[in-house]
Amino acid sequence: MAITNRKALALAACAGVAATLAVTPAQAAPAVAAKPSALAWAPCADAPAQECADLSVPLDYREPKGRSVSVAVSRLRSDRPEVRRGVLLVVPGGPGDSGRGKLAIVGERLRAETRGAYDIVSFDPRGVGGSTRADCGLDRDDLEVTRLRPWPAPDGDISGSVAVARRVAERCARNGGELIRSFSTLNEVRDIERLRQALGERKLSAWATSYGTYVGAVYAQKYPDRVDRMVLDSIVDPDPSRVERGWFANMSGAVEDRFPDFAKWAADPARDARHRVAERPEDVRPLFLALAERLDRVPERGPDGKERLTGNRLRARLQSALYGDSAFPGLAELIVSARDVGDAPPPAVEPMSVSSADAAVHIGVICNDVRWPRSVASYERDVAADRLRYPLTAGMPANVMPCAFWKNDTAEKPVRITDEGPSNILMVQNLRDPATPHRGALRMREALGDRARMVSVDSGGHGAYLRNGNACGDRTVTAFLTTGERPERDAARGRRPRVTLPAPPGTRPRPPRRPSPCPRTRPGGSRSTPTRRPP
Repeated sequence: MAITNRKALALAACAGVAATLAVTPAQAAPAVAAKPSALAWAPCADAPAQECADLSVPLDYREPKGRSVSVAVSRLRSDRPEVRRGVLLVVPGGPGDSGRGKLAIVGERLRAETRGAYDIVSFDPRGVGGSTRADCGLDRDDLEVTRLRPWPAPDGDISGSVAVARRVAERCARNGGELIRSFSTLNEVRDIERLRQALGERKLSAWATSYGTYVGAVYAQKYPDRVDRMVLDSIVDPDPSRVERGWFANMSGAVEDRFPDFAKWAADPARDARHRVAERPEDVRPLFLALAERLDRVPERGPDGKERLTGNRLRARLQSALYGDSAFPGLAELIVSARDVGDAPPPAVEPMSVSSADAAVHIGVICNDVRWPRSVASYERDVAADRLRYPLTAGMPANVMPCAFWKNDTAEKPVRITDEGPSNILMVQNLRDPATPHRGALRMREALGDRARMVSVDSGGHGAYLRNGNACGDRTVTAFLTTGERPERDAARGRRPRVTLPAPPGTRPRPPRRPSPCPRTRPGGSRSTPTRRPP
């Protein structure tokens, strides 16, 4: 699910409410809100090359004339207005990532890649960054990654996780108010539609990543005629029975898929002594597991006697580092330092934590989107099985979350993604993604049918386009955004592994095959003429 900055990585590794709430059932159809006013753009204080504005949206779309909240928006205008075709919306992941923050990082490169074809726009979803925020008032200890994301005790006991989950749910019920009850995928989709109206655009193109791919897919399902070209990058499983909790559970196998990339890097003879974890790649995994078990029994402590490195903190660092190869050196150095510790001071490891407001939006979305199981015994069974099958994550992805004790029991029914709508979606997915695994992306591909084409990139890490250095994959996405052309069939980029692709509903599964590395393309999506920039 998430994620480029330290805060979001912490949520991804930690991946991914007053007593009883008297609210109208959320299944009621939202009322029609008045058309939003045009956005009042001004230079962004932290990024003068970009423009910022605030979009007013209803707190509750069933009461459009009631209380409103603010969604922070940013824009990087096309530098070639004569070829501008519209708006490209950058949909952030998370839940809880900042779209404005991502635009500040990738906006210039994205504009260059798309050759000025778009005004590039993004936003902080409600509860994030510059938008109206909520706060559950959580204790500092409960904001550490290894507590907020429920790592079981060394023996697999989850009673501590249950206590934290119950406490967090109670704090959010007491302090989060109406705002935290409004955090959901469907409300983010409604906010995007309101943003489209405020921008004065007939259609939006979009680049959605991680959790944002679910947001994008739901938007395309609910507003198919408002989508020009959509890229889904690092894709989640849209099956309504797998939304949110299933995404976390998928991380267990995803980490196992990705770990060999790190093992190969960490055993490379070219590494120096500080980074060479083992002589052979196959030795890295047992060494890591043994080290984590040792730290479970005897944590490394600082001069003040406080725990500095525990088994679960090491596992959390692993999960974060697998998001991108650039984090491999830091992880390897930590493992080597902990492995060789003796008379020397233990490795300095600051616990990864998030702010209470960041935690509120992350937890609010995953708990409001769907109803989670309430039985603690079911989580105990799931954790025990997961620990045996996937020891690298020690049962964490199957463990109990605050959602099991959530007080806001008005989750809207998840939207089922179907093949009904224009054929204007391109999917791009790393084969070894530690957060949103390839198998989950295949489920989205199956659901979308002929609406989509999928490019599988032979790479590891979370995030494919403009991120992992796969030039062929990047060219495919850029070509789609700038010309509307997509591969004629699903394709793989890199070593061309055998890929079993889902068949459209009602047909036989297609046999495994080796897709061509750069297949021919054909038009997909709208091919409208360039449009003038709105004021």
